[in-house]
Amino acid sequence: MSSKKNLKKEINDTLGALIEEVYVKELASPKLDIKKSEKIIDEAIALFDDLIQKMHDENDAPKKHFSAIRASLKDNVAALSAKIEKL
Repeated sequence: MSSKKNLKKEINDTLGALIEEVYVKELASPKLDIKKSEKIIDEAIALFDDLIQKMHDENDAPKKHFSAIRASLKDNVAALSAKIEKL
């Protein structure tokens, strides 16, 4: 069970840091298009909801299932980080 708890914390912390990065970028660049940054935040929130839902899905191999969720988190965060850099 602690594995599930750690994964929830990892998802929350990672996506929270990503959203915070967007806000810092907005503050540092007043000419930034807010609609684009809000879209990235919305994508991060949707990703959070999706990953938490996947985590609660029943699975016979929890270690493999959680590893796949971590890999998905890593890939999606990388893609969102690239979008933040393009702002």
